[in-house]
Amino acid sequence: MPDIRHSIEIAATPESLFRLVSVASGLSQWWAEDTREGERGAVELGFFNRATTYRLHPEGMVPGRSAVWRCDSGKEWAGTRIVFALEQANSGTLLRFEHAAWRQITDYFVSCNTTWGGLLFRLKAAAEGKNPGPLFSASGLA
Repeated sequence: MPDIRHSIEIAATPESLFRLVSVASGLSQWWAEDTREGERGAVELGFFNRATTYRLHPEGMVPGRSAVWRCDSGKEWAGTRIVFALEQANSGTLLRFEHAAWRQITDYFVSCNTTWGGLLFRLKAAAEGKNPGPLFSASGLA
């Protein structure tokens, strides 16, 4: 099964970065404006006036170390895992990102790979106090 992988160094502590990748209020600072909390830590992200929604369920949250989400919606996202692995680094944190277990490589997979690259730079900026806001507004790209 194909996976999307990225890594990026971020000048912030693993603990502060964990807050941005493990809860709805953190995800809304860099990913999607339309972010809702669900039961048992689940998060629902809405895109393009909720024409697309992704439901994420926490699969493994280790504060300061990793946040693992399982997606249960979306034609191509259902059954995938989103992993934020955090490692202490000289400059702060090395984030190793993975969106894993895609069924196949499609044009949408390739597009998501590009989008994840941009999102991780938004995450970096948010963690470093630059407040870029989410890449996705409720109605489209910011």
